[in-house]
Formats: sequence, C-alpha cells, structure tokens
Amino acid sequence: MSSEGAELTFRPAGAADVPALVALVESAYRGDASRVGWTTEADLLDGRRTDAEGVTEAIEHPHGLVLVVERAGELLACCQLERRDNVAYFGMFSVRPESQGGGLGRAVLEHAEQVAREQWGAAELEMTVIEQRADLIAWYERRGFRRTGVYLPFPYGDERFGIPRRPDLRFEKLVKDL
Repeated sequence: MSSEGAELTFRPAGAADVPALVALVESAYRGDASRVGWTTEADLLDGRRTDAEGVTEAIEHPHGLVLVVERAGELLACCQLERRDNVAYFGMFSVRPESQGGGLGRAVLEHAEQVAREQWGAAELEMTVIEQRADLIAWYERRGFRRTGVYLPFPYGDERFGIPRRPDLRFEKLVKDL
C-alpha cells in the first residue's frame, strides 16, 4: 500500500525523534546512501554530518524548533529553525535521498518560511551552504534566496562537522526576504 497520496504532516520534534533524525540527516548528506539523492556532500566530506547531541541541542534550543515531516507516519524530511531577532536561521534541512527531486523539499522550505514569518514575525530567512555546492545554492536561488558574499570558515579540525576531503571549504550565507 503506497502512502504517496497521503498528505504531509509537520510537527515539532521531540526527544524520541532523535535517533531517526540523526539517521535521516546522515542518509541525506554522507556516505554511499546519500548518493541516491542530489544533496550529498560525500565528495566534499567524510565522517558524520550530525550526532544525537547536536540534534538534541537543536530540539531543546529555547528559541528554536526542529520540524519533523511525515507522510502516513513515515519520516521523510526535517529542518531546523532558530529565531535570531527578526531573522530566522534555517538549517539541518534533510530529505530522504529516495524522496528527493519530487517537490518535497520545496514544500518543507515553504512551510518553514510560513512558520518563521507568521509565528515568529521574521523578516528574513538565512542559512549557510558550503560554497562548493553550486547546484544546491542554485536550487535556493530559484526559491528566492540571494547570495550575500559573506563567507564563514569551515570548522577544520572539528570532526562534528565532518572530515574535509579538500582544503578550501567555506560556507556562504544566503538570505531570503519573507
């Protein structure tokens, strides 16, 4: 029985969701499993993308929210929002690799924008993307984000963010007016 026709549900993540969220984020970005989708960072980074501690911290953040996205009770995607004055930070955006490319990511992003705008009164959504991910940056630009030219260093030596496969990684800040 397929759940394709079932409607997406969005809910705040709780402590019980941590193991499944860690597995989802890892599957979307790292290792051979991530190569099924197009958001993989496997050519840029080895190691982990996140861990239970990092996900728990995001869930428990006093000004944040991790959204779990399900269809018929099946975890398909997630994202993190963090309120920073009149700006909302968007991160930990993950879609199961086999579910990528069909509009699910767009629906999650639109829902996150709505939460940031309507519930938090945010004027902008901001995020950081590894500069070398031109395909991903282009996807965000098609959804109204703009490149700022503001760069942040990659945390070399901190394996919580992965093990770089090249020496020139850095993040670029992207913003979108809400």
